[in-house]
Amino acid sequence: MANETPAEGQAPAADATHDAASSPTEGTHATTEAHEAGFPPFDSSTFGTQLIWLAITFVVLYFVLSRLALPRIGGILSDRKGRIDSDLAVADASRQKTDAAIAAYEAALAEARKKSHAIAEETRNSIKADLDAKRHEVEADLNKKVSDAEARIKATKNEALGHVGEIAADTVEALVSKLVGSVSAQDARDAVAQASKE
Repeated sequence: MANETPAEGQAPAADATHDAASSPTEGTHATTEAHEAGFPPFDSSTFGTQLIWLAITFVVLYFVLSRLALPRIGGILSDRKGRIDSDLAVADASRQKTDAAIAAYEAALAEARKKSHAIAEETRNSIKADLDAKRHEVEADLNKKVSDAEARIKATKNEALGHVGEIAADTVEALVSKLVGSVSAQDARDAVAQASKE
């Protein structure tokens, strides 16, 4: 009887195990049946509530964004635009200063070139005037020396021509005295004067 009791006790235990095993299966069947109805957002019976929550969420997000995020973004964009405009204004002012500096440099360079050309022209004219003055001075000196030389040559020529008659008379006297005999100096001079007239 003791053996039967445990057998009887075991039988209910096996039934309990069977009940426990069957109840999870039933729970699994119930879960599967719930899932067979479909994904809840795609369930057409919940579309109305989903649309209401969508509208509420959209309105809340719109107000949050329009009151908090959008003003901050707008402020950031306006600050950025202000900085960009300021930087552009500074760059434009710098460009204008650079253009003015370049124009001033080019004007100063043109003025310096003009002055250098004027100085070069003045120096050239001064050197030319100096050379002309020295050339005139040298030419005047040469002309004086030439005229002095011509005068000396003329005087020497005249002196030589003046002595030609005497030399010719002396030569004639010496030749005639050797050929014929003695002749007076006066006769020799007269003969030379007569021969030079012919």
